[in-house]
Amino acid sequence: MRGVIDVPESMLPVATLVERALERVRVRFDRQLASDLPAVSDLVAHVERYRGKMLRPMLAVLSGVAVDPHASEALEAGGADAVELSDDLITVAGVCEMVHMATLVHDDVLDEADVRRRGATLNRLRGNEAAVILGDYLIAGSYHLCSQIGDQRVALEIGRVCMSLCAGELLQIDNRDEYSIDEPTYFEIIERKTGELIGAAAGLGAKVCGAPDEVAEAMRRFGVGVGLAFQIQDDLLDLLGREGTVGKSTGKDLQKGKLTLPVIHHLINAEPVARGQTLILLETAGEAIDADHALGDRLVESLNSTGSIEAARTHAVRLVDEAKSEIENLTGPCADMLRLMADAVVDRAF
Repeated sequence: MRGVIDVPESMLPVATLVERALERVRVRFDRQLASDLPAVSDLVAHVERYRGKMLRPMLAVLSGVAVDPHASEALEAGGADAVELSDDLITVAGVCEMVHMATLVHDDVLDEADVRRRGATLNRLRGNEAAVILGDYLIAGSYHLCSQIGDQRVALEIGRVCMSLCAGELLQIDNRDEYSIDEPTYFEIIERKTGELIGAAAGLGAKVCGAPDEVAEAMRRFGVGVGLAFQIQDDLLDLLGREGTVGKSTGKDLQKGKLTLPVIHHLINAEPVARGQTLILLETAGEAIDADHALGDRLVESLNSTGSIEAARTHAVRLVDEAKSEIENLTGPCADMLRLMADAVVDRAF
């Protein structure tokens, strides 16, 4: 966790609690996917390298402790050693991460990406067939793991979120190379593809720790807002980032005809001549990508001419502020850490 955000000294007990919880999540994850077939075990071992910030498990753990007054008080009084996290909370965290990693494997196939977490993607090493089936294996594993939680509402929510996630991907595919796509459609796509799973991590983390329905729902809305901001920043990194910094293939959105918020904003607000010039650049987006930059300087200049990059960043910050308002009544160190994490989403460069 300390590698994701700068943790103030006063919050080190929270960071220690989360790091210990994430280690339990990793163990639960590995046991769930263990196979007696060496061919499967090798693929699982490779995809485990995809683990990054583990945002979803962190949100689940922090949300669970934040809504539990006894756990929060124990943390403040006795530090990480005084808090015992339930198996259900660790399971929810593991399920959300497993679903997320499945989407990464499938996304790399759809995007024909070569790099993920600064290493070769599974589809590049083993081909699309193995990658697709391994993604399915991860999804099946997440359902099996989720079924171990006694409250059936958790499994129902995970199933709903997975269906919504797939629907969002299909909506995005349906809008490829659609230069008249509007902002509401873009937000529908990213809420389904990114926001809902992050929202589920926060909401279900709270639910399995005994939060009333209205509190769990507020936590879910917090997670959705953070997820939307996270995706906007991710889209900006795909446009402007460098592969060596971001740690994955960049420039893939426009290569695949997927218009993101800064481009949509620009096409709506540009003068007709400038819009036409940008459309020509978009038609040849693949040629505009070089070894150093995700997009050619001319396209970036076009987006800046309408303030579209800054408009996207501003929207992400507004989403974070709205998300934090959902938990403004929560107190304690874990609630404070959730706010810090929300702010960090729009400041990240990877």
